[in-house]
Amino acid sequence: MKLDTHPFERYHHPLLPQQKFLMRQARYGLFTVVLIVASLLVGVLGYHFFNELSWIDSLVNASMILTGMGPVDPLKNDGAKWFASFYAIFSGVAFLSIVAIFLSPLVHRFLHKFHLDDGKK
Repeated sequence: MKLDTHPFERYHHPLLPQQKFLMRQARYGLFTVVLIVASLLVGVLGYHFFNELSWIDSLVNASMILTGMGPVDPLKNDGAKWFASFYAIFSGVAFLSIVAIFLSPLVHRFLHKFHLDDGKK
């Protein structure tokens, strides 16, 4: 017996009931919050230890970089510049990935409903 490990309903399955869909969206939302907190933690620790910023200033810089706004405080040394460079690249990929993860149940539901309404099976 083969188990279906696909996280979403397949093309030939009916649309997931509203309550189950909302639970799925909540799970994906919780996962994205965990990813955001982990990404922020990397940035806060990096800015605090490499650039010698206070914890709150490190949080502000990490938040601004993670969302693509840019740094707030100047970088004090080469170590901080190296960290900021890699964190900026990581943040760009992480932010787009986190948004994609969060939206995937919603987009899948829309496309699945679109295909069901199309009448093709």
